[in-house]
Amino acid sequence: MSEHRPLLSLKKTFFYSFFPSKAEEEACRVNNTPHVVTRELVEIRDLYPAPIVDLQNPWQIKKRITHDEIVVGMLMIPFLGMFEYILRYWTLDMAKCLEDGFSVWVDMWDVTDGNVPKKYEGGRVWIRKVYNDDFSIWCNDLFNDRGLGDGDEIGIYWDPRSASLVFKLLS
Repeated sequence: MSEHRPLLSLKKTFFYSFFPSKAEEEACRVNNTPHVVTRELVEIRDLYPAPIVDLQNPWQIKKRITHDEIVVGMLMIPFLGMFEYILRYWTLDMAKCLEDGFSVWVDMWDVTDGNVPKKYEGGRVWIRKVYNDDFSIWCNDLFNDRGLGDGDEIGIYWDPRSASLVFKLLS
């Protein structure tokens, strides 16, 4: 019997319903309302394996911090980065909670000081979807502790082994 390795991740994507069912069509006709295209978050097997985290340079999401992010105390993460590098390691239920507008609390390790990493946990870091389908990571304590400034370059990745975000101030 061959040994089967479980998938470490499944890609999350949206399934769009462009055409109404007969029942939806009838309901729209009775209510005199147009059909609204809906979408549902689903999991699919990816044709390609999940991106491999290079432990020498694991920062899959790199960005420069803006003044607005400093004022509000949150990091903006683009839609594609979130789906490709973070949500693929989450359960579908967790990803759906995020998509439905709920906040999801996560643990985050700040490894800027390599020998003394600092863990933010217990509701101190949370992720939420914003109006344009991008995502925000709220982490006021990290901004205050690290003294992040306008233009600082940071790196983030999701560590599936510890089920947590890993953060580093790069420059």
